[in-house]
Amino acid sequence: MGISNARRGLLRQFIESLEAGIRTPAQLLELCLERIAARDGELRAWVEVAPQPPLSAGPLDGIPFGVKDIYETRGMSTEYGSALCAGRKGETDAALVTELRRLGAVLLGKTHTTAFASFDPAPTRNPHNPSHTPGGSSSGSAAAVAAGMVPFALGTQTLGSVLRPASFCGVVGFKPTAGLLPLAGVLPFAPSLDTAGVFTQTADDMQLLWARMGHGNASAKRVLAVPSVMPPVDSLMDAAFRRAIGRLSSHLHVEVIEMPPAFADLPPSVKLINAYEGARTHELRWREHGDAIGSKLAALVEEGLQLSTHRYDNALCAVAAAKRELINLLSEYPVLVTPSAPGPAPEGLKSTGDPILNLPWTALGLPAISIPMPVPGLPLGLQLVSEPNSDSALLALAVEVESLLA
Repeated sequence: MGISNARRGLLRQFIESLEAGIRTPAQLLELCLERIAARDGELRAWVEVAPQPPLSAGPLDGIPFGVKDIYETRGMSTEYGSALCAGRKGETDAALVTELRRLGAVLLGKTHTTAFASFDPAPTRNPHNPSHTPGGSSSGSAAAVAAGMVPFALGTQTLGSVLRPASFCGVVGFKPTAGLLPLAGVLPFAPSLDTAGVFTQTADDMQLLWARMGHGNASAKRVLAVPSVMPPVDSLMDAAFRRAIGRLSSHLHVEVIEMPPAFADLPPSVKLINAYEGARTHELRWREHGDAIGSKLAALVEEGLQLSTHRYDNALCAVAAAKRELINLLSEYPVLVTPSAPGPAPEGLKSTGDPILNLPWTALGLPAISIPMPVPGLPLGLQLVSEPNSDSALLALAVEVESLLA
């Protein structure tokens, strides 16, 4: 099936223009730099723009990409979104950055993150309305892709830091199965939850990127399930989600199902794990600098240090129980469908939004993707979740869903 112009994302455009000899890598890089120069003064997606050459030739030859500023990058800004680390330069490249540069991709620069990838906002603004947040913590990566400054960008997710900004910025955010993408050289937050992720403009772009990263293709699993009970969403998201499910139901098998009992205990357990591990990751930094690490992060560290190991162990057991039940459910219903966020991007920059609709899948290590729904005004995302290691099949379904919603 061909890709319509409406769904032809920047990555596919770049690859096709290179392969057809219409443009050179230098011309594509210049196009990205022009777009950054035109809009980044307002949007502030980038910490540093300093193109680095690829390490070798490969299937991503000449394709620029951005990197969230908690990934180490040799000789480039690696400031973790904090004034405390202003001027810090990376000593090496993170493993995933090295992998992409070995595939021929051009490291364009570093994108803003919230302070230490927590909830204290970055300066980045939403490209669809700069008075609204782009989400976090992968704020700059989502905004840079949404503004057409770069074909793809790296983020990370500990609760909802890829899927939520993707929904707010109207791009595709993909959190693969935990462990598929390496985290070596990435600043940790909560190691049990931390996951690398990617942003592209379209699901077609994401499938194309995934294949060129060496992960291959698979057939879509076309049985979808909508949980009967979900966290509440606002009226705009509720209406858009219902319209999307109605459209998909005309082409795919969609059922409403009850989630397993252990699922109800998952959100508080995940938040406890995040606070417990995040507090211990940042304890020394907090003891030295206090609220200067970020007032929201400082409050999390104070709270997390009060949590007992017994409560933490119980939370880990609750997550393990929910995962066993979810894996059984996904053997019958391979893909779950939910909203990606409670609503559109909140106004102002004080909040990066609520990750409540994303954090279960992060804790369970399941692949999840957010796809923009066609709506007027601020963007809204549709979230698809599948069983572990079904990433390529999930991307194939995402491409089909994208086409059906267009």
